[in-house]
Amino acid sequence: MNRLIIRHLGQQEYELTWRTMRDFTATRVETTQDELWVLEHPPVFTLGQAGKREHLLQTTDIPVVAIDRGGQITYHGPGQVVIYILVDLKRRGYGVKDLVHRMEQSVIDLLASAGIQAERRTGAPGVYVAGAKIAALGLRIKQGRSYHGLALNVDMDLSPFSLINPCGYPGMAVTQTRNLGMPDTPDSLGKLLAKRLAESIVA
Repeated sequence: MNRLIIRHLGQQEYELTWRTMRDFTATRVETTQDELWVLEHPPVFTLGQAGKREHLLQTTDIPVVAIDRGGQITYHGPGQVVIYILVDLKRRGYGVKDLVHRMEQSVIDLLASAGIQAERRTGAPGVYVAGAKIAALGLRIKQGRSYHGLALNVDMDLSPFSLINPCGYPGMAVTQTRNLGMPDTPDSLGKLLAKRLAESIVA
């Protein structure tokens, strides 16, 4: 049961995907294989369980969906790689902090392969380049099993981030791989990041 299934799903509506991964987690059994879902979403703001509406600075036609992951508000849109991590942590033998570390390190290593130095920030999960956030993380654990995951900004319209306090931090800068000189498409980076994540999760 060390293997892990990677599904490349293209662009998917956010709420349907959220319900599907929640149902997957609720109905999985001991022998259900872990999965990574790699996809993009149409424009949407998502607000975590403890999320505060005041972090949405301006109302727009972009929908706001209150969901069951940790963290505050973030934005998803075309050109951003989202990977949902559906993993039985009890079976893997490690906890959520270790999973978060593996997720962050997978992004850091991917960027390092292109000569980009990225880092963690104490107390603010995610990955940063020169102080600007390039990848956001958010998870929910139920009965030792994870869902939700991470989002890597690749080649997208970053302007909706100016309408929020990203992850609850006023004035936080955001960036993306295209602006850092990486020519890779969301599709190609999604494949590369999923491969690194899979290797790290099963290690």
